[in-house]
Amino acid sequence: MKATDKFHRWVAWSPEDECYIGWCPDLFHGGVHGEDPIEVAKELQEAIDEWEAIFQKDGRPLPESRTRPMQEVA
Repeated sequence: MKATDKFHRWVAWSPEDECYIGWCPDLFHGGVHGEDPIEVAKELQEAIDEWEAIFQKDGRPLPESRTRPMQEVA
């Protein structure tokens, strides 16, 4: 298990941008985008790995995971 596995990742279609957007809200603002959701998920993981390397290089711990998905129950 990687240290970043605790972070939630989202890949969703954005009607406004007309493409898929991937983001990890507890680790960084912004995200990645593209036409293929699988490629967006791969790029998102690469961005997360890069952020993990930055934290390690700086000698800082990763932030706590605070985002929790919600599910509506009918």
